[in-house]
Amino acid sequence: FSFLQERLRYVLVLLLLLHSTDSFYVPGVAPINFHRNDPVEIKAVKLTSSRTQLPYEYYSLPFCQPSKITYKAENLGEVLRGDRIVNTPFQVSMNVEKKCEVLCNFPNKPVTLTVEQSKLIAERIREDYYVHLIADNLPVATRLEFYSNREEEEKKKEKDVQFEHGYRLGFMDGNKFYLHNHLSFILYYHREDVEESQEHTYRVVRFEVIPQSIKLEDLKADEKSMCTLPEATGSAPQEIDPTKENQLLFTYSVHWEESDIKWASRWDTYLTMSDVQIHWFSIINSVVVVFFLSGILSMIIIRTLRKDIANYNKEDDIEDTMEESGWKLVHGDVFRPPQYPMILSSLLGSGIQLFCMILIVIFVAMLGMLSPSSRGALMTTACFLFMFMGVFGGFFAGRLYRTLKGHRWKKGAFCTATLYPGVVFGICFVLNCFIWGKHSSGAVPFPTMVALLCMWFGISLPLVYLGYYFGFRKQPYDNPVRTNQIPRQIPEQRWYMNKFVGILMAGILPFGAMFIELFFIFSAIWENQFYYLFGFLFLVFIILVVSCSQISIVMVYFQLCAEDYRWWWRTFLVSGGSAFYVLIYAVFYFVNKLDIVEFIPSLLYFGYTALMVLSFWLLTGTIGFYAAYMFVRKIYAAVKID
Repeated sequence: FSFLQERLRYVLVLLLLLHSTDSFYVPGVAPINFHRNDPVEIKAVKLTSSRTQLPYEYYSLPFCQPSKITYKAENLGEVLRGDRIVNTPFQVSMNVEKKCEVLCNFPNKPVTLTVEQSKLIAERIREDYYVHLIADNLPVATRLEFYSNREEEEKKKEKDVQFEHGYRLGFMDGNKFYLHNHLSFILYYHREDVEESQEHTYRVVRFEVIPQSIKLEDLKADEKSMCTLPEATGSAPQEIDPTKENQLLFTYSVHWEESDIKWASRWDTYLTMSDVQIHWFSIINSVVVVFFLSGILSMIIIRTLRKDIANYNKEDDIEDTMEESGWKLVHGDVFRPPQYPMILSSLLGSGIQLFCMILIVIFVAMLGMLSPSSRGALMTTACFLFMFMGVFGGFFAGRLYRTLKGHRWKKGAFCTATLYPGVVFGICFVLNCFIWGKHSSGAVPFPTMVALLCMWFGISLPLVYLGYYFGFRKQPYDNPVRTNQIPRQIPEQRWYMNKFVGILMAGILPFGAMFIELFFIFSAIWENQFYYLFGFLFLVFIILVVSCSQISIVMVYFQLCAEDYRWWWRTFLVSGGSAFYVLIYAVFYFVNKLDIVEFIPSLLYFGYTALMVLSFWLLTGTIGFYAAYMFVRKIYAAVKID
């Protein structure tokens, strides 16, 4: 029991350390200081909807445009996410209020939307699209206030505030569509401490918007582009009729407020949208469960093995009288190379590549270097790391291929470099064709695709060959027992030794340890939330590695006890059993949490889910395979074989 307490103490210390990493800020992103009247540029990122999963660029809708449209140069991650950051005609100056101003160039002349444009806007409102703007790299948020289920007396005093990313394009009432044509920006600044003689400098620390729909007749505009807002009670919303031309004004107002929030913690508002309590509860829950189970498993396995090895290594005369049984019987076949050794080593090579990439990405993100404020950094880092980790993937694949008596190392290296990336590229290309057809900004542009292909064949492929060459030349793994010439007959197996039953049994523990975290990851991907709890994720990843290894060792032990020595492929398949549960969870999430009805969004969801499940299977299968391989070599090295 004291051992368990000690472990729990370590875990809690680690959790406290991890929790402190959440407030870290990105190194290399410097704050911008503004003086009064300095322009604060407002840019548009994209339009998104969790119902269609198709992002569109801002000017795909007929919004007011500046005289010259300039797009920001973007990194790989931003392009893959569908961000198209572009300037807007909003004129905002630091600490300068604006009551109401007309946006488009002609002062009091309304904008006329054609029937086609009206139809498009109505369709986007029906599909529940949100508009995402940024000011000084801070995304705009809509404040939602609601009363929590507290006691009646407290209700009057306290409202719960939550923030929603972006603002809604419009809303529907019955079968009528209403567009949010007036935006009230509320920007918060933090006044920096300066010497008395110097001018005050300000930093933007929050960017909120209150979108309103105001009818053209209620917005009184004059020659100087100024307008007056109607009283809140008496105004009617701006309807968009998709069957005819519509006239309206796009207007905005700016309000500044001073804030105590420091620049370094300005992202906290956006990141506290999800409940951290659930994380703490789930992590401690899974940590306790996994350590408890792992303690039990380790004790059982070690005690049983010690007993086995002691029995096998007893004096010869006793051994003659006793009938041999169990895993010692298959010692002459346990290291017999499996079928298709090239494909097995290639898949394991890709698994090693994924493992190294995920470990480094999560660790770097945990240190706060890939926070949401450096847009697209996570995706870019992951892509480049996967390319460069080809060296390790190739090395491990080459060494294993040689151990399995393979000879065609060049073909093996090519297989490692192209099998998994080829499947990923193929699926992404097919999905991309559908997104292109919808003219969405989520489609990867052709030049980016060519660049990715060049990275694959110019960086990844040569690195895999390099690693494979050295791995193949290195001494193969030494197997402690010789393999017999004639394969031994395998006795008939019980029903519970079936592969599929094994997958179901082996997948439960690793999946149980991480499924709450999976919910937050899915929300980040499919519902445009920010995911930032990388400290938690790192811990979950460690738990996943531990539980996969243990389950894999237990399964291979049972298999060898049943005198079935064909464990190579089986261990790889069974260890990835939690991927099957991830697939079931993804279907459950799609049915219960997402409001997707159309064909193409459903295709995108299941296409990308298939990629996630495949990658997860490779990752967990590889972890389990290497754990089982080390275990098998250990136990056969401990037995005296005649």
